[in-house]
Amino acid sequence: MKAMVLRLYMHESRRFRGMLLYEWLLEQVRKLGVNGGSAFRAVAGFGRHGVMLEQNFFELAGELPVVTEFVVSESDAERILAMIRKDNIDLMYVCWPAEYSTTGTPAVPASGPVAPAVPPGATPAPSASPGGTL
Repeated sequence: MKAMVLRLYMHESRRFRGMLLYEWLLEQVRKLGVNGGSAFRAVAGFGRHGVMLEQNFFELAGELPVVTEFVVSESDAERILAMIRKDNIDLMYVCWPAEYSTTGTPAVPASGPVAPAVPPGATPAPSASPGGTL
């Protein structure tokens, strides 16, 4: 299926309306009816000022980048960005087209199971995947 990936960047300690910004974004986008979103904390990064930030044992949390990401329709991406702009939140974002699906087992058709690709008793061809066949 066709979709857009909307990725928003912020510092993990940034707050808005009494909440961490990435938590606020996830909550507000959920209220818009979007089916999912995620926030990812970076282990290292630098931004427009060129300052390298890295996680280490002695560092206090809060300055590393967080990415909040949504896979949505183009209209939902526009609604999310409009909400952010309406609240005057200054964020860097990227948005690009994507396709999505699931890796789950397809449902068995109502007419019954599909015939096997290799006839019974035949030897399957070697797999082209890195694991090969047993």
